[in-house]
Amino acid sequence: MIHTTVGQLGHFFVILSFVTALVATAAYFISALGWGRSMQAEPVEEPQLAYAGEASFGNKKARHSAKSVAKASTPPARDDWRTLARWAFYLHGLAVVGVAASLFYIIFNHYFEYHYAWSHSSRALPVQYMIACFWESQEGSFLLWLFWNAVLGAVLIQKAGTRWEAPMMAIFALVQAFLASMILGVVFGDSFKIGSSPFLLLSEAMPEAPIFAADPNFVPKDGKGLNPLLQNYWMVIHPPTLFLGFALTLVPFAYCIAGLWRNQPLEWIRPALPWTLFGAMILGIGIMMGGYWAYETLNFGGYWNWDPVENAVYVPWLVMVAALHTMLIAKRSSTGLKTAIILTISTFLLILYATFLTRSGILGNASVHSFTDLGLSGQLLIYLLVFVALSVLLAARKWKQIPSDTEEASVYTKEFWVFIGATVLCLASFQVIATTSIPVYNKILEAFGKVSNLALPADQIAHYNKFQVWFFVVIALITGVGQFMWWRKIEGRKFEALITPGILTLLVSAALIAFGEMKNPVYMALLVASVFALMTNGTILVGVIRGNYRLSGGAIAHIGMALMLIGVLYSAGFSKVISINNTGLLISKQDEFTKNDNKENKENTLLWLNQPERMGPYQLTYRGQRIEARDMPGYIPRTDVEVIEGDFHGIALRDLEQNGKLYHKKGDTLALYPENTYYEVEYREPNGKIFNLYPRAQVNERMGLLASPDIRHKADRDMYTFVSSVPDPTAENKWEKTETYSVAIKDTFFLNDYVAILDDVARTNEVDGVEIGPSDAAVRARVRVLDKNGEHILNPAFVIKDRMVAHPAEMSDELGVRIQLNEIDPRTGKFTFAVNRTQRDYIVMKALEKPLINLLWIGTLVVVLGFLIATVRRYREFSKMKSKQEAL
Repeated sequence: MIHTTVGQLGHFFVILSFVTALVATAAYFISALGWGRSMQAEPVEEPQLAYAGEASFGNKKARHSAKSVAKASTPPARDDWRTLARWAFYLHGLAVVGVAASLFYIIFNHYFEYHYAWSHSSRALPVQYMIACFWESQEGSFLLWLFWNAVLGAVLIQKAGTRWEAPMMAIFALVQAFLASMILGVVFGDSFKIGSSPFLLLSEAMPEAPIFAADPNFVPKDGKGLNPLLQNYWMVIHPPTLFLGFALTLVPFAYCIAGLWRNQPLEWIRPALPWTLFGAMILGIGIMMGGYWAYETLNFGGYWNWDPVENAVYVPWLVMVAALHTMLIAKRSSTGLKTAIILTISTFLLILYATFLTRSGILGNASVHSFTDLGLSGQLLIYLLVFVALSVLLAARKWKQIPSDTEEASVYTKEFWVFIGATVLCLASFQVIATTSIPVYNKILEAFGKVSNLALPADQIAHYNKFQVWFFVVIALITGVGQFMWWRKIEGRKFEALITPGILTLLVSAALIAFGEMKNPVYMALLVASVFALMTNGTILVGVIRGNYRLSGGAIAHIGMALMLIGVLYSAGFSKVISINNTGLLISKQDEFTKNDNKENKENTLLWLNQPERMGPYQLTYRGQRIEARDMPGYIPRTDVEVIEGDFHGIALRDLEQNGKLYHKKGDTLALYPENTYYEVEYREPNGKIFNLYPRAQVNERMGLLASPDIRHKADRDMYTFVSSVPDPTAENKWEKTETYSVAIKDTFFLNDYVAILDDVARTNEVDGVEIGPSDAAVRARVRVLDKNGEHILNPAFVIKDRMVAHPAEMSDELGVRIQLNEIDPRTGKFTFAVNRTQRDYIVMKALEKPLINLLWIGTLVVVLGFLIATVRRYREFSKMKSKQEAL
């Protein structure tokens, strides 16, 4: 049965969201122009207030008197267009919710007749990963962006006030119309289409598939599933956070455009500032969540790889942070005001540019994160160019109305240092985006018939680090000097106030450099600058908190940034590989192991099952494959469960217990989490303590080996472990040709290059899988196998049941053997064994120690705290100003 109703309803909501966004745009635009406003009398003009709160004309008493007369004599104006616009935008928001609800309903109910559900979900996924399916593809991510914009728009309608609502929400609604068009899915003719619909049936998305010619109503039994790398709890919360950050960049942009439109190039700063702070905080959290997801899920050994898609989000955040700093000095400096306007506009345009880069397919060969092209590249380009043209033309037209400074900024003013800091942030962002955009340059040149030889750096990490480290050295130094300037700690054009924190910086840095044997001058410079930022901002923080803790946001955020830089310095610069291959043997001849002078062969260790190996200060033992049951904590040995392939269930081969609690008895059927296999690695520390890590891997048909690390977190370092190569856990053992051995008790023979001794053959009444009756007979051999780490016992059995002979095999993954007791010759006392050999179970793994990485995560939290305090403070200031204006 094909469920078409929910898809038709979802598509109706898409169309409704697009139409209502257009209606809201037009109505707000007309309202902003003042056309069609219905009123009984001309009101007294509302007084304009300067940024600092002083009256721009008259005195407070006269203003209050005029306002009182206006209130007494003039009924409030009625704006029918604004009313229409509000209802249209509210209806638009409800339509967006309807689209989201319809799509999730399709995913949750496994309606695989829809291409979206079939492509991104499966029956085996738990609910949280079904949520992640929602935004895995382009359509879902655009819908998530639409949703957050709708929520913010509804909040701003209530909070912005009548002065700002119409011009600002006209911009908001126009952005929503463009975003809604991206999921419209309307086709004109054979090739021209607007948007890509998430509600396409599989037969509509793949009309040429042979199955639909044979059966037009074919519905797959299951979907392709979620990308295994996205099956992580961070993927449930990281995309919503990131797209909320995207949406928040629109708020200051809309205020800025509205301010230019209304000839108020300064007044937009105050209402936009708390939103800019909040947006920078949320976007930064989203970026760091992505970094932590990469750290926990990917196996490149870090949290930031300078991937073009990572860069495309990092750059707008840098510019947004620069914008908010220039907004802080805008009331005193026209240079700051003009720069604030440019950077606020640029932040939003860079978000659109990032969207174009990641969703147009232009980075398809340059990034593992980019989306494939759904034929929307032209539409995305139009979306970008419209707002570029709108912003540039409006800013150019209103530029002369922005006041100019009468005096040049002195080096001893706080405005100078804040502006310099913002400039360095912009330079850092330009260096990243200039390199990241190389594929765009190539496409432009190709469009003009030119051939470009430009290519992205072969070593992206080294390329970007070479520049970004020095930018942040300067930024860290400026945060220290700038904070002293901001709080007027430096007076009389003297820098004596910086002597004490400077001396402390040198002492602490010298101790850290000497103790840590730091020899790299670049690392030294970054360490000194970060410690200086800590000392200066810490000094400022102590003084500020004594006066008013609400003013401490900037100092706290800068302290957090310094901690982050120190965490990055030590975790990346002093990361230590401890899985050194000292055998001299070549582990693998694959390209990823042999490139860079066999680097990976030297930095990976081969572990055989249950055979301890020394690795640095640790003794490591691979303890076998593990799987995850849905109703049990932890992991269970794969050998304890017979996995039913394709069914996501298994049969317990023995009683399954965890922490003394019996969860399943032998023979029970249990539900399993699919796809991932975990590899238990036991670490024995020098002091005898033992801990276990469970790196996971999946042999994926589409993507090959997908390995994710397991991490042991300690206060001063992380132990980061992942598998580089494993046998295919889904493949059956390939047994070699059978070999036979006839031996007597106490004889010695060889099993797969091991020495084996037949110790005994004794009668038994218990054989797994066989019920031994009174008239049956069974014996079990005891074969002792010796290796360098000890001995292994194998117990093949020989059973006579109902006059039939059975030879239950004994298998050992550690030894890679299967042995059967095939014959017993009482005349000679010889026992004949059939032996097959196979590949022993093993893993190739890499382990790293990452010192002081917790400083990075702690610093992130401290930065968030600083932004939050500053956001609350600025919002309260705006609310007070708004209340005063309304009272006048």
